[in-house]
Amino acid sequence: MTSPADPPRAAGQSGQGLKLLAVTACPTGIAHTYMAAEKLAQAAEALGHRMKVETQGSIGAENVLSDNDVRQADGIIIAADKDVDRSRFVGKRVLVVGVAEGIHHPEQLIELVHSAPVHRGDDGSSGSGGSASTGSAAGAGGGKERSVGYKALMNGVSYMIPFVVVGGLLIAVSLALGGTPQADGGLVIPDGSFWKHVNDIGVIGFTLMVPILSGYIAYAIGDRPALVPGMIGGWIANTGALYDSKSGAGFIGAIVTGFLAGYLVLWIKKIEVPKFVRPIMPIIVIPIVATTALGLFFIYVIGEPISWVFEHLTSWLGGLTGTSAALLGIILGLMIAFDMGGPVNKTAFLFGAGLVSKNPEIMGMCAAAIPVPPLGQGLATLIRRKFFNEQERETGLAALLMGFFGITEGAIPFAAARPARVIPANMLGGAVAGALAGLAAVKGNVPHGGPIVAVLGAVDGVAMFFIAVIIGTVVTALTTVTLMTFGNGGAVAKETEPVMPSLAVEPVLAGVGAGAVGAAVTAAAAAPARTAPLTAPSAAAAERRAAESQAPAEGGELSGYLTEQTVKEQFSADSKDDAIRELADLLATTGKVADVEALVRAAFAREDQGTTGLGEEIAIPHAKTDAVTEPVVGFARSAEGIEWGSLDGTKAKLVFMISVPEAAAGDEHLRILALLSRKLMDPGFRERLMTADSKQEILRVLDGIR
Repeated sequence: MTSPADPPRAAGQSGQGLKLLAVTACPTGIAHTYMAAEKLAQAAEALGHRMKVETQGSIGAENVLSDNDVRQADGIIIAADKDVDRSRFVGKRVLVVGVAEGIHHPEQLIELVHSAPVHRGDDGSSGSGGSASTGSAAGAGGGKERSVGYKALMNGVSYMIPFVVVGGLLIAVSLALGGTPQADGGLVIPDGSFWKHVNDIGVIGFTLMVPILSGYIAYAIGDRPALVPGMIGGWIANTGALYDSKSGAGFIGAIVTGFLAGYLVLWIKKIEVPKFVRPIMPIIVIPIVATTALGLFFIYVIGEPISWVFEHLTSWLGGLTGTSAALLGIILGLMIAFDMGGPVNKTAFLFGAGLVSKNPEIMGMCAAAIPVPPLGQGLATLIRRKFFNEQERETGLAALLMGFFGITEGAIPFAAARPARVIPANMLGGAVAGALAGLAAVKGNVPHGGPIVAVLGAVDGVAMFFIAVIIGTVVTALTTVTLMTFGNGGAVAKETEPVMPSLAVEPVLAGVGAGAVGAAVTAAAAAPARTAPLTAPSAAAAERRAAESQAPAEGGELSGYLTEQTVKEQFSADSKDDAIRELADLLATTGKVADVEALVRAAFAREDQGTTGLGEEIAIPHAKTDAVTEPVVGFARSAEGIEWGSLDGTKAKLVFMISVPEAAAGDEHLRILALLSRKLMDPGFRERLMTADSKQEILRVLDGIR
């Protein structure tokens, strides 16, 4: 247990400055984690303080803070774009910012931590230094730190995705391999068969995805006490029978219950209770009270309007059956694509399904619109790969398969992550598909949708059905990409700013900062990013680095990978693509590159995921590929600099290229990156590297990386 925070000692009061701690982390845990760590350590040293920095990188946590470290600390800085468990910092002053702030404004952070709020613990709030708020201390973090609400939504989406993918694919596979075609063109899996059991397992996965989304949104806001009310609230939202509705509220209802549960738990935590009750609050009192209150609120307050909407939408649609086929198709397409399994979607689907035998043209409109959202989002991940991170691209492939089998829910992860862009795009594509199917009088003879029903002969007017689906899919994909382009200013998905978090990211714990500190850091973040001066921060540091530069060439961490063959004093290239090709050709001279073009493609693919320009005039393109037979590193300089899309806007003058075979890619690949990223934050090291007048001198400087 840490001791309560005392007023911070004045710097130098004991002759040793303050004892500070820091934790740095980014979603991928590669470069920015170590750059921030090095910058913070340098700034603390220059200001006369002692600092220990824990890095939570892809190779695991390093330099881990001990209980004794925390006990003696005067303040703690968390510079991270993924959430860090703060429970060990109870009673200490904690400042929370984005990882970019640790790189660009380390001195300001060290000054601000003196008056940072005290972290209280389980309720995630802070005091004794400012009013608590439910946001990160970095507000916008210079545009890089997301709000608690955004992080909570992304946390729910990240945990929901496996249930969508597993459930959807099991249903699709069971239908494909175990379904028996019927006389009317339908597909039925015989009861009691092996594939029926596989289908049932998939249905369970789909059923669980909604409460999982709700539960982990709540967890990110209110911590563990919010998990149960969030999940149960999500289940209630998705079970329309509990509030006399033929359809549940779907994923939109889950988002609502997740946020309600999270903030309800935060509110309950603020209630003062007798000391003897506090130990049972998070495990008994809060979950029971929050679950009961939220459940009854949804059933009696929110559920009634949902039931009313479902009933009246059905009546309204019934009155449109004699109107224009195109208009009805547009309306049904909009409804199908709006909430993907929610009450609006279900209203349109059940309306069409109920008229299969009397008016199959209506089901034909629905059948054409049903696959458009997942097919459109999957296509978007293929035509603009750089807008999506790796997990999103994998989810996009699964969405394409689910779309083929008419599983609209395959688009839910994309809609939950970017509702303002994805839902309108889905609705536009669905409306186009529905209208075209209506105009062509496409008939759906079974209550299902997607290309699978046409393949099995359950659609009349197959050609026009496919044309409607294809055009609707293209419209959705292009609209999604266009809205993302305008919404992000054309930005790609970067490792410091993921749109959809990786499943490897630890569960988000409720985290807050202080309003006063947040405003100060936000103001600091608004200042222009600056390149550190090329001077050592202290005499001791200068002596240490001078000693490193004089170290013998043998024994450095890169000595086995970087040789005279793979060092070039000056680039011939003046563009990023040409520089990568030039470095690939340089690496090929070692005999360790089996396929130069494959290596170049792998490096380009990594750039498509997000720039490897790290700022401070540095770029480290890297590739994991069997185009190389052994790990190899190349280096070249550019006097004028090469535009690399770096976060701080600087051109790359020092460029390293790391290539590692797939079989040996793991920790070795990340370890080299971490070593380079950390060392290159030393401005004196960069200056020596830039001014070295021969390959041999460059290698002597680089031998300081250890």
